[in-house]
Amino acid sequence: MKYTVDKKETHTVFAINESNLNTLIAPDLKSELYILHDAGIKDLILDISDVQYVDSSGLSAILTGHRIWKAVGSFVLTGVKSDSVKKLIEISRLESVLNIVPTLEESIDYIKMEQLERDMEAENN
Repeated sequence: MKYTVDKKETHTVFAINESNLNTLIAPDLKSELYILHDAGIKDLILDISDVQYVDSSGLSAILTGHRIWKAVGSFVLTGVKSDSVKKLIEISRLESVLNIVPTLEESIDYIKMEQLERDMEAENN
C-alpha cells in the first residue's frame, strides 16, 4: 500500500496514495492505523483524495480507525471525492457515524475544535 504520514503537533494526516481501497489493501491500512494508535497519535485525519473505489473490506478498515480513535481523540475522513465512494457511504448510512469533512484544511479546523471541546470538558470536570 502506498501512503504518506504527516505528523504535526496537533494532528496526523494519513493519506492513502492508491486508487483502490479494497481487500488487498485494507489489512495493511488496519495494521498502519493500529501502529499509529499505539504510537500515541490522538487525532488522525484519513485522507482518501486519491481513492476512487472502496469495497466492504476498505470500509471495514475505515470503521476500524473510527472505532479505535473514538475513545482517545478524533478520527476524520476527508477527501471523499469519488461518486462511488460517496454512494457506498450513503448506502451504508455511515455519514451519520463517521466524521466526514470535505477538505484537509476544514479537517484540521474540525480537529482543533474537537481539541478545544475536550480541553473545556476536562476543565469543567
